[in-house]
Amino acid sequence: MSGALSHIRVLDLSRILAGPWASQTLGDLGAEIIKIERPNSGDDTRQWGPPYVKDADGNDTNDAAYFMSANRNKKSVAIDMAKPEGQKLLHELVKQCDVVIENFKVGGLKKYNLDYESLKAIKPDLVYCSITGFGQNGPYANRAGYDFLIQGMGGLMSVTGQPDGADGASPMKVGVALADILTGLYTVIGVQAALAHRDKTGEGQHIDVALLDVQVATLANQALNYLASGNAPTRLGNAHPNIVPYQTFATSDGHMILAVGNDGQFVKFCEIAGIPEIAEDERFKTNASRVKNREALAPILQARIETQSLDWWITNLEAQAVPCGPINTIDRVFEDPQVKHREMQQSLEHPIAGQVPSVGSPLKLSQTPVEYKSAPPTLGQHTDETLGELLNLDADTLIKLKADNILG
Repeated sequence: MSGALSHIRVLDLSRILAGPWASQTLGDLGAEIIKIERPNSGDDTRQWGPPYVKDADGNDTNDAAYFMSANRNKKSVAIDMAKPEGQKLLHELVKQCDVVIENFKVGGLKKYNLDYESLKAIKPDLVYCSITGFGQNGPYANRAGYDFLIQGMGGLMSVTGQPDGADGASPMKVGVALADILTGLYTVIGVQAALAHRDKTGEGQHIDVALLDVQVATLANQALNYLASGNAPTRLGNAHPNIVPYQTFATSDGHMILAVGNDGQFVKFCEIAGIPEIAEDERFKTNASRVKNREALAPILQARIETQSLDWWITNLEAQAVPCGPINTIDRVFEDPQVKHREMQQSLEHPIAGQVPSVGSPLKLSQTPVEYKSAPPTLGQHTDETLGELLNLDADTLIKLKADNILG
């Protein structure tokens, strides 16, 4: 089967994570992704190791695991965009593409004639997406944006970490580059919306996506908690600002997540725990009262939960549909039977490393399923193939362009 976006070709000028995550997702959905990289060095994340992918003999390749996480289903074409000849090649490629994705600083591509206005003149119906830290306008527009900075500036770190007064109290970033990942996903949404508009009207457009905007937007209920009350939320560790009990508890042999979502589930939990009277206590009878009295409730529950093992709680609570679960390390995640059943670990054929691991897409489409067509490419792997097929460049021309250091 062909993917839902198999009729779309993307020229990907982005690197690091947010842009590549977007183009990988579009590639998973069937789009042809032409990843433009700098000759000799390529995407910065190729060197962001260790760990590096191993070759068939167990030796490190030149590509870090970080790069491999965001670049499957792409073709690598190595072109030096700083040279006029390279810019001409990219202009010709743009004519053959539907979408351009870039994450240079504001105005950074204008000197290469690769900005939106320059490329719109070449292809009026082009969908052009710019990803930056702070957007194309505003007082911070010219600043460089990095995920860590954005998690701090955008409020996420202010609600992540142990509360003041607790052991280890400190603002904490999320363990993955969440602002980058979410920006990549919002980029995909924006690109698909712009393509739908183009298909209706024949009109292209410029999409302006900023990491800070995305981080603020995805504060979700925490943002509205502030806007509705005027009180800025604070760090609660693993507790929830609006639901109680919804946090971690220590069992006799580990830690458990207890995620009680309604009053009925709380009654069931108290029955299983052997403390049914707690569910009838006016301080704890409703979620609103439990939120108000969380400091009184949590020690009562902790004293009871730590008398039984993690397995005991999970077995008994799951039997009564009370949400709970373990805190898995990542190795245990990929051994989980549900994760295995959902095929969240994939293996792809790589020209140097043989078979390389990949994390599966969460998108399960019944008619146009995600296809894992190719492993992340080696640097410049598809330069000759792509320029030969799309621009009709012959072997002699390609050899000369390489000799002139236009191509890698």
